[in-house]
Amino acid sequence: MKNPIVQVMMLASCFYLSSCGINHALIVNDNQISTQVQLNTNNFEVVQKVKGSADVEYILTIGGVNRKQLYENAYANMLTNADLMNGSKAIVNVLTEEHLGGFPPFYYRRTITVSAHVIEFTR
Repeated sequence: MKNPIVQVMMLASCFYLSSCGINHALIVNDNQISTQVQLNTNNFEVVQKVKGSADVEYILTIGGVNRKQLYENAYANMLTNADLMNGSKAIVNVLTEEHLGGFPPFYYRRTITVSAHVIEFTR
């Protein structure tokens, strides 16, 4: 049988080197507006991919905004980066990712990132 000190050190190093983060991704239509666009002809082009994010830190489970407000901040940041005012553009393929990292319950950080493609109609 091996030395118990070596076993404890190996277990401690595995715990220390492991990641303390959790990732979660959602692909849903969060828009409540039901606008239908026919994309059966080649009348659009993908202009760019945009991204917006927001994060909050908690210390002893206290602090920051709630999850819904954090999502709204990230979505608003993405729309600001999209620059939809010029031309006939739309946001498609919205992806929401959430990362939770830190050492709960002492300290943790929640980051929500919203990304999408911007298409522009040519005809």
